[in-house]
Amino acid sequence: MEQKFKRSFDELRNIVTMTEAVFRQEGLQADLRNVVDLATEELFVNMVKYNTESEEDILIQMVPHEHGIEVSLTDYNVARFDPTSAGAVDVEAPLEERTPGGLGLYLVLKMVDSIHYEYRNRQSKITFVVDRK
Repeated sequence: MEQKFKRSFDELRNIVTMTEAVFRQEGLQADLRNVVDLATEELFVNMVKYNTESEEDILIQMVPHEHGIEVSLTDYNVARFDPTSAGAVDVEAPLEERTPGGLGLYLVLKMVDSIHYEYRNRQSKITFVVDRK
């Protein structure tokens, strides 16, 4: 299933509705939903928040596979930002020594089973996979 969403935080409810529909239609394990919802939301919010040079909708694709689900978010007419190469977050440092930001992406990278980034012709695509454990 694929659907385009406006560059708005108001779309988060619609994204969750899409995830719910995919899981129901495909009979996917419910315990994968939390990770898929959280990762999709975090990546979508980052695209809306930081890719401000574009007004184009963001495409989300959800494709079930043998062991779980693959989710892709494609953002159009944007600069390159590879979340897989983001700097490490020192989660052991005291709060007063931490730089704000980056924890959401850190969580996504830790929770998903794999993540891949592609950038071509000002098109940014992030694909992650969540598998049954």
